[in-house]
Amino acid sequence: MSNATPTWPGWLLGAITLTVVPVVSLPPLDFAPSSAAASTAEPAATTAGHGRGPLLVAHRGASGYAPENTLAAAEAAAETRTTWVETDVQRTADGELVLMHDTTLARTTNVEEVFPDRAPWRVADFTAAEIAQLDAGSWFGEEFAGEPVPTLTEFLDELAGNRQRLLLELKSPSLYPGIEADILDELGERGWLNEWYPGQRVVLQSFEADSVRTVHELAPRLETGFLGTPPVAEIPEYAEFADQINPRHADLTAEYVASIQAVRGPHGRPLKVYTWTVNDGELATRVAGLGVDGIISDVPDVVRAALR
Repeated sequence: MSNATPTWPGWLLGAITLTVVPVVSLPPLDFAPSSAAASTAEPAATTAGHGRGPLLVAHRGASGYAPENTLAAAEAAAETRTTWVETDVQRTADGELVLMHDTTLARTTNVEEVFPDRAPWRVADFTAAEIAQLDAGSWFGEEFAGEPVPTLTEFLDELAGNRQRLLLELKSPSLYPGIEADILDELGERGWLNEWYPGQRVVLQSFEADSVRTVHELAPRLETGFLGTPPVAEIPEYAEFADQINPRHADLTAEYVASIQAVRGPHGRPLKVYTWTVNDGELATRVAGLGVDGIISDVPDVVRAALR
């Protein structure tokens, strides 16, 4: 990674100066849940930690109820009254930011039917217009037939309309040089960097430490997370650029969680631990007992009910 001093765009300099940043009001969700989970739902304010248990995050949207990384999945998360939504972002051949977990389109779209001669169907090999032709819902269920692959812009607007917040994973960012700046530009243009404090509305995370470091260098006020399980001795190094250390649940012990939380991150706060992917009540209860700050789940309403 280059050690050159990054050039910050104008909107970013404004975001770094608290005195000129407008305060963003984020009232609790005010819609009534429409799913069967409504009977066990609770206001968003009571799921955000603050001594009341781990913050809950809908994994790729509420992907237990709708096709992952789609607007339908974001809406499913809203119906379970889950404020925070996790999703994955990649970049098309013509520079558009789209939501996709795999680096290929084959598993969650009908790309093999629409473009049979384009194997291995990498996201980076298709234009945004080509990806817009794909069906990203039928694989999950007939009722989602025709659900498109959303752009990041579309997803941000969906979350804003639902008063939801975003945990955004940069998926395989080394395949997309400069994607960190592209994402920050998009977030800035849509108003998502106008936060009163880091982590109020958006967090960026990745498995690639260099990418997380780049995000921190470009936008030092933004909250960031590293996905993985670094050795305890190396945690202070990660704390220079990451506010969260987010391991899979199978890698956690109470001692490891405490070791992470004993270190302060780049904003002077104890590091947080969000774990993934927890989809049953018994596991959720055990993981919460380890002292984690957040739980990422395909079925956040199931986790919420268990923790109550």
